[in-house]
Amino acid sequence: MERIKVAVNGFGTIGKRVASAVSLQDDMELIGVTKTRPNYEAQVAVLKGFPLYVPEGNQKAFEDAGIKVAGNIDDMISKADIVVDCTPGDFGEFYRDKYRAAGVKAIFQGGEDHSLTGVSFNSTANYSESWGAPLSRVVSCNTTGLLRTLAPIDRKYRIKDAYVTIVRRAADPGDSKAGPINGLEPSVKLPTHHGPDVQSIMPWLNISTMAIKASTTLMHVHTVVAHLEGQPTTEDIIDIMSKSPRVRLIDSREGIKSTAQIMELAKDLSRDRADMYEICVWRDGVKVVGDTLYYYQAVHQESDVIPENIDCIRSMCKMEQDPEKSVRKTNASLGISNN
Repeated sequence: MERIKVAVNGFGTIGKRVASAVSLQDDMELIGVTKTRPNYEAQVAVLKGFPLYVPEGNQKAFEDAGIKVAGNIDDMISKADIVVDCTPGDFGEFYRDKYRAAGVKAIFQGGEDHSLTGVSFNSTANYSESWGAPLSRVVSCNTTGLLRTLAPIDRKYRIKDAYVTIVRRAADPGDSKAGPINGLEPSVKLPTHHGPDVQSIMPWLNISTMAIKASTTLMHVHTVVAHLEGQPTTEDIIDIMSKSPRVRLIDSREGIKSTAQIMELAKDLSRDRADMYEICVWRDGVKVVGDTLYYYQAVHQESDVIPENIDCIRSMCKMEQDPEKSVRKTNASLGISNN
């Protein structure tokens, strides 16, 4: 079987995880990653055996640091069938035009606007819309989390409206510059971008979102209130979530009361980088009263979009038409139990 040649532009928080995930797929070949500075992540890429490409003119800085370089970014793009772009948000249009000129497919991340690609992706909600597309965008970590739980419920009971409050981590664990350090910071520009981002995939859904930045680095937590056309029981909703791919039911009565215990669970499961790819929903925090559903969920911002990128590659490159088969294949490679 001929493998799809995948390049990862940007070897940071998301890029390095995508690269590792691609390297585990038997139908994909990781042909290279990029860094702009000769830092420790560049060294890690070389140690892992990933061909490293750098901007034109930067090769000497890497060589002076003792880091082997395979070529420049244009060299990498020319060898790829598809590029997973994990560069900072300000470079989307520049690289989109570069990929187009090279005739290469590209996936962007949720930091870019939907308008950059015209197509946004979530394996649970709209896998087929990226089928054969030249460009697509995997939505953000929070949007991915909301789609994973709302979409299956909407298919069964039709959501009339949803109200979400997102308690956001202030920074990733490796970031020493961002804040707040000791406080809570509301996002006063309302509604936040998360609702419109969900609507880029579920345009019929009436959803409103608010957000608070908290002094933690571990995960985001969502509080969700949804009004449904039907009147399921609490058990009906729990049953849907238990069967939804990449949703993990947890229980405070079993000692998982906070995001700290969830990340400890990921370590105990021996996950790569202690990542929790699934959206974690507190089983004992799910409640239906009449036509109103309440629940809490936790999102690991560093990793929940990683399997989505793998599935998006398969859809865009027409490798697997059945979303369930792609999800099962990706899950097996990453050690995620298939519901």
